[in-house]
Amino acid sequence: QVQLVESGGGQVHAGSSLRLSCEASGFPFVNYAMRWIRQRPGVGLEWVAGIMRGEDGLSRYADAVKGRFTISRDDVNNELYLLMNDLRPDDTGVYYCMKFFSGVSPPESQGTRVTVSG
Repeated sequence: QVQLVESGGGQVHAGSSLRLSCEASGFPFVNYAMRWIRQRPGVGLEWVAGIMRGEDGLSRYADAVKGRFTISRDDVNNELYLLMNDLRPDDTGVYYCMKFFSGVSPPESQGTRVTVSG
């Protein structure tokens, strides 16, 4: 059974940093590209970043987070990360990790909430 458990969210001020983590289990993590998506208040699901499989996995970012967020993975411990720097109030939302590189689909995990105050 696929399980994805996100953590690391919190309430921070604009300009702060957070590092989100996602513990994956129930599938061969090393064989899958992964992504982060988010749901901001009043906005639909948005793709945030994706990373291909492998140690040098290609990564891509949504324009809104490019240069501020970094996606990475630890295939030994089956974990996915999202380092978020220079957070803005517009980054407020619930963040989810998911299998596959791109696109949005209804998440099945609980996500982790990020609140950025100005």
